Amino acid sequence: MADSVLPASVTPDANRWRMLAVVAIAQLMIVLDGSIVNVALPHIGDALNISQANIQWVVTAYILAFGSLLLLGGRIADFWGRKRAFVVGLVGFAAASALGGVATSEAHMFAARGLQGVFAALMAPAALSLVTVAFTEPKERAKAFGVFGALSGAGAAIGLIIGGLLTDGPGWRWVMWVNVPIALVTAILAIVIVRESKAGGHPHFDIPGALLATIGLFSLVYGFTRVAQAEHGWADPLAIACLAIAAILLVAFVWFERRTDHPLLPLRIPADRVRGGSYLTFLVVGAGLTAMFLFLSFYMQIVLGYDALKTGLHFLPFSLGIILTAGIVARVLPKTGPRPLMIGGLIVAAFGMLLLLRTTADDQYWTHVFPSMVIIPIGMAFVFIPTSSTALIGVEARDAGVASALLNTSQQVGGSVGLALLTTLSLSAQRASIAEKGLQDNGQPFPESLVAGYHVGYFWGAILLLLGAAIAFVFVRIKKHEFHSEPQDEAPAMAI
Repeated sequence: MADSVLPASVTPDANRWRMLAVVAIAQLMIVLDGSIVNVALPHIGDALNISQANIQWVVTAYILAFGSLLLLGGRIADFWGRKRAFVVGLVGFAAASALGGVATSEAHMFAARGLQGVFAALMAPAALSLVTVAFTEPKERAKAFGVFGALSGAGAAIGLIIGGLLTDGPGWRWVMWVNVPIALVTAILAIVIVRESKAGGHPHFDIPGALLATIGLFSLVYGFTRVAQAEHGWADPLAIACLAIAAILLVAFVWFERRTDHPLLPLRIPADRVRGGSYLTFLVVGAGLTAMFLFLSFYMQIVLGYDALKTGLHFLPFSLGIILTAGIVARVLPKTGPRPLMIGGLIVAAFGMLLLLRTTADDQYWTHVFPSMVIIPIGMAFVFIPTSSTALIGVEARDAGVASALLNTSQQVGGSVGLALLTTLSLSAQRASIAEKGLQDNGQPFPESLVAGYHVGYFWGAILLLLGAAIAFVFVRIKKHEFHSEPQDEAPAMAI
């Protein structure tokens, strides 16, 4: 059949809801893959003889590749075709996962995880931009972003659960292999169901901008990751050098993008007050949530002595909370507009985070942890869904991929910054407590000293969430009727 090109606003995609289901599976796989290996790390380290100093690279390799290549992946999707980029990303992700499942050395595993990040960076912005161009009616778009927001928020917790089940069941290699059938089946469904869309005109790839952004983001993410892992923390010479290089390259990137005719990231995207505020909100939310997932996971396993599966299952209320609340938010959003939901949700989530300051070295999950596992996800559902929408509001269809990539980049960089900042503050508090209480007879810190450090992480995580509420209050000034009447600046080319 010969292709016909019609604007999406004239011929809405009849398969858009089935397309959303396909894209949602891929989005869940991308998000949970950032956490699914966490509970399997000790088993991977033992099997592949990876030292304690290097085992974190199983996680870091994925984050570095994913975070640093997102902008380039978004622009490739815009010009090359979002469906094509999505399918290639899925197939490549499956291949990289299979490679990791048969890993026989640490270098083999690190390379596989890095490749997963590369293909995830192609797949993620393509997925979100496909939703952006397919759903143009406000109520439908709110529902579509509700699905995306629920999966983005719950994916990390679901990853811990699945990781625990697979690690304690068939073995750690299935933490990697489980992606293969899911990705391949999703790719086949995408070929059949998803309709192609791409930016109009002749593609122009900004190679200098891509190099500056990719190397700059790589240096930034690695620099903050190094701070969290190095013995000297913020005084580590390599961390300082990486952060300095990142600052220079990213400033150069902005300077270059202002002057080139075909920028990788058109600065009109983040320069808009509402969109820019949304990206900043996602950045601080990514940083703040690090406190809950990182320190609460440590608390359950190290202090309370839970195994991998039990730890994952105790995060289940978080996943269910976001998924169940997402449906409510999707119905409320068109009636209230995004701003009050974002501000209220962040305040509620911060309150839930502060409740974790009641935790002690005793196992009091149902009274001291469970309430936060209910309150925080309710608040975050009211943040993820409207923010995902306002971050893309008014974006021209030709820029949908790179705008989606910038949203993902904000969250990834925020998570890296939060990991470095909150881990450093937590370790300082633990060292102060150890200096006061001393060590146990076995040379290990008292549980109370560990909990004191986690409390500092929870506190500053709550502060970051409140900072996000302040950013939303100041920048996301969009009225309900403006949100409903979002302009479609340019209808995307849809190949049928």
